[in-house]
Amino acid sequence: MLKLFRYIALVEGITTIALFLIAMPLKYGFDNPMLVPPVGLTHGLAFLAYVAAMLVALPGKGFGLAGWLRTLLAAFVPFGTFLNDGFIKRHEARRAALARS
Repeated sequence: MLKLFRYIALVEGITTIALFLIAMPLKYGFDNPMLVPPVGLTHGLAFLAYVAAMLVALPGKGFGLAGWLRTLLAAFVPFGTFLNDGFIKRHEARRAALARS
């Protein structure tokens, strides 16, 4: 389930970039708001999927309060989901190593 969560986090991060670096500059810099509604909707749905997937994927996986908070806050910070992915990968690797020993 963490693999699916990481995929959803990637999609959420990409939609954030599309909103902040493409749609909003077109709207405010070039007076062309055409992309904001579809990109904003897509990003909103991706955000909801991210939070829902987080609530399903993280319980029982050894994430402490700091891990939960970092993962939740990552969705609110541009590029946060990409940075948090490294944390999740390292966490998975540590758990796999402990399971083998």
